[in-house]
Amino acid sequence: MSKRLRSSEVCADCSGPDPSWASVNRGTFICDECCSVHRSLGRHISQVRHLKHTPWPPTLLQMVETLYNNGANSIWEHCLLDPASLISGRRKANPQDKVHPNKAEFIRAKYQMLAFVHRLPCRDDDSVTAKDLSKQLHSSVRTGNLETCLRLLSLGAQANFFHPEKGNTPLHVASKAGQILQAELLAVYGADPGTQDASGKTPVDYARQGGHHELAERLVEIQYELTDRLAFYLCGRKPDHKNGQHFIIPQMADSSLDLSELAKAAKKKLQSLSNHLFEELAMDVYDEVDRRETDAVWLATQNHSTLVTETTVVPFLPVNPEYSSTRNQGRQKLARFNAHEFATLVIDILSDAKRRQQGSPLSSSKDNVELILKTISNQHSGESQDNDQPDYDSVASDEDTDLEAAASKAHRQKSLDSDLSDGPVTVQEFMEVKNALVASEAKIQQLMKLLGKDAN
Repeated sequence: MSKRLRSSEVCADCSGPDPSWASVNRGTFICDECCSVHRSLGRHISQVRHLKHTPWPPTLLQMVETLYNNGANSIWEHCLLDPASLISGRRKANPQDKVHPNKAEFIRAKYQMLAFVHRLPCRDDDSVTAKDLSKQLHSSVRTGNLETCLRLLSLGAQANFFHPEKGNTPLHVASKAGQILQAELLAVYGADPGTQDASGKTPVDYARQGGHHELAERLVEIQYELTDRLAFYLCGRKPDHKNGQHFIIPQMADSSLDLSELAKAAKKKLQSLSNHLFEELAMDVYDEVDRRETDAVWLATQNHSTLVTETTVVPFLPVNPEYSSTRNQGRQKLARFNAHEFATLVIDILSDAKRRQQGSPLSSSKDNVELILKTISNQHSGESQDNDQPDYDSVASDEDTDLEAAASKAHRQKSLDSDLSDGPVTVQEFMEVKNALVASEAKIQQLMKLLGKDAN
């Protein structure tokens, strides 16, 4: 953050001074109290990062700063800018309001319900409206006007829209024009750097052809964002994409050592998942990594003498209504995995992601390991469910989850310091992991069963 920016920053939701968090996909800066509400909404609503204690790709931070400085918050509070809103009783939260219910209700209305966003005139066919907005987005990304593109996205424009006449996507256009901040914004909203245009070229190809080398390198990083994040979580390093290294897979121990039949069966089940279901599972684990790491930052940055229950850690992944109840249950159950168990699952996903890519064309990113931001809401519609099973599983109510993120961080330093596949941990550490794995195999197998029934 520049000193010039820091002097005038206020929380986008309550106008409190010196916000220390950012909502990446909303282009806003928020204070600790408001961030506690954002985190409870889930990443599908707000993707939060600490401004100082979370690693940032430089151009991603620049994108958020640019949106903030150009009034992105007015997109989410459009109706509140109308003087008539005061007459109707609608008002913005203020720093003195209580987190619950005042700030929480306002933030949910603002970002989850989009209650204050400018609405387009009602039309009979919403798909036509979305198509028109997407075409406008397609044209706008060749310029540097980020807030215009964010407004279009907020109204329903699709970041991955394939223009039928132009034969390409908005990301192709932004890459050809060298608009790296537009590319960052599109990627946050799900644009795929591996998508081919009508001539078979990807956005990466156009960035390289145009001499936009920084953009090309960043697009490759975005392509591997999921596996890079998982690898960094375990060993604190990312692959060297510039030199052709796209995966880092830590090893728990020599693969020649015996594993139980249940562990082998769980891994085999993972390998048997369709690419679509594997991507969903990998994305769910990515979200759980984000939850654990964000909780670790949260605990490290809070004033524990004044910490109250309404601003504590998020115990498990919030429900995403776009997903089936079965998938939401599986996502919540990830919070039960201790550091050893979760590390084992992450390593298996990294290994299988690499295997799947090596067996698929490099350009087919949707069948590889890209960050999948969209899923079909009825992907498990054919699964049977017990009638008496609750819709959502309160999995963390009896767990010591407040210290889970800290334990994960300590475990990373202790037993997963190896960041390349030829550097396994010690035998003693492996035996600890093996003992923990034996106790957790049933949990892992249950998760695979829940998320992989229709893979066979």
